Amino acid sequence: MSSGLARQQSTSGASEARALAFLADLSETLAVSLDLRQTLGEAVNRIADFMDAEAASLFLLDDDGNMLECRVCVGPIDISGLRIPLGQGVVGRAVAENRSQFVSDALSDKRVDRSNDSDTGFVTRSLLCAPLATAKGPIGALEVVNKRSGGSFSADDAEILRLVAAPTSLAINNARMANELVQQARMRREFDLARRMQKSLLPKRRRGGFPLLGMNLPAHEISGDFYDYFDLPDGRIGFFIGDVSGKGLDAALLMVRTASLLRWVGKEGIAPSEWLVRVNEELCQTSLEGRFVCALVGRCDRNAQEVEIAAAGFPPAMRYRRGEFTEYLSGGAPLGILAGMSFDGQTIDLRDASLYCFSDGMTDVRDAQRRTIGSEGVREMIRRHAGASAEPRLRGMFSELRHLRLVDDTTLLLIERMQAHGPEVLLKRRFPARPENMREIRSLLRSALDNAGVETAIRDKLVLAVDEACCNVIRHAYGPGHSGDIDLRVTSEAGKLEFRLLDSAPAVDPDCVRAKPLGECRSGGLGVALIEAVMDDWNLQGLPDGKGNRLIMRKRIGDNGTSGEDQE
Repeated sequence: MSSGLARQQSTSGASEARALAFLADLSETLAVSLDLRQTLGEAVNRIADFMDAEAASLFLLDDDGNMLECRVCVGPIDISGLRIPLGQGVVGRAVAENRSQFVSDALSDKRVDRSNDSDTGFVTRSLLCAPLATAKGPIGALEVVNKRSGGSFSADDAEILRLVAAPTSLAINNARMANELVQQARMRREFDLARRMQKSLLPKRRRGGFPLLGMNLPAHEISGDFYDYFDLPDGRIGFFIGDVSGKGLDAALLMVRTASLLRWVGKEGIAPSEWLVRVNEELCQTSLEGRFVCALVGRCDRNAQEVEIAAAGFPPAMRYRRGEFTEYLSGGAPLGILAGMSFDGQTIDLRDASLYCFSDGMTDVRDAQRRTIGSEGVREMIRRHAGASAEPRLRGMFSELRHLRLVDDTTLLLIERMQAHGPEVLLKRRFPARPENMREIRSLLRSALDNAGVETAIRDKLVLAVDEACCNVIRHAYGPGHSGDIDLRVTSEAGKLEFRLLDSAPAVDPDCVRAKPLGECRSGGLGVALIEAVMDDWNLQGLPDGKGNRLIMRKRIGDNGTSGEDQE
């Protein structure tokens, strides 16, 4: 009796060793390639041979998670493409219940759908089905049918199939995740390309009294808004601003196409109403797949005395003159919807006035209570910044918008007669040279740079550099034996910030001021090293009478508030 038990244990041990060897071999096969078409067919063939099965098949859930489709099968009958509802039959139950199904007698088991047997002549006698389980639930099932030896599958066979299903589901899941990563990387490249393409279409800022100024603030990686301006043959300036419906790459491509079409037609110098008619006809001749374009086009003289506009489904343009607003409503439906549309043109007297044209993202922005600011909110914003010249006015408005909740891309085009100005003064402050005053100075400087539209990361570096410069004046120029004031003046001109510090302390020899390596500086003593790291250039001079010092620091900032090295 003991020898019989020994033989049984020996047989069981050999069977387990064979199963473990097969699992290791199968895992190795599945790991060879992430291409499931290449590996799953071979894997299912090997599983059928190991399980001594006449047929084997692998089912996967569809994207909706409601149907199972046979992706791979081996055996006398090809059932590739067969679809089974979740919960129906042995395969459907295995996935729905996330539990192996064991059928020893298929002829009498109600779980077995034998309709395929009558159609094909294949007789199902016994079968096993194991779910392809993952941490997030089953993704399909692995099924083997009929023992080749003619007997039925056993409980041990069911356990082995369950074990075999584990590396199979892992391989499928890994391949899917790898494919998703590849797709995500491809999408990132495409989005980056589209973003760069869109950015290249926006016009460069013109200076010297040019009467148009625009800004764009995307709510997402790719903006559906656009604007442009260009010279016309008669000396006037053509311009347009638009908003493409929808998001993503399709909308981005339509935006590029529409912007190019608007520029091409507009450069002929035709009236704005006819300009829109021409563009609409072109867009309607091709399928936009339900998308459309809202746009406003126009032309003005170089002194911005008179403006002609026409709009297609675009928010009303606003004229602001001496505290009063006049709205000019759109005269037509969006472009690309219906051919044969006509559009109304309007002529606007812009003497001593400003014209604001903006996309609906500006009125849809949400406040702290998640309420849209609407047209009245835009008017209030214009009033708050009306005292500033054009460029700082737009930067101040966009600085406000960045602190609100954007739900859509926001673009603003300003048209007015622009005067040539000297440097814009962002901050001018005289204060006693004492450490306790620096907290207020840092706060004032942050606010001034925010209003100038400087990005937060750059702003914080500039504030720290100016703070270190002021502390050096307090600690080293005045020192414990002297007292006095510091004059701080911050100006902006042509995309460059200038920070000037003036004191009345004993004159310092500039040749004695040297930067230590940043690694050797302690906190609060970064001084010259930090100034050199943050600023583009700086200059320290002692005043001629030997009393007082002047420190000037400069930093190039782009029109979008980024530092020069961040510009593309």
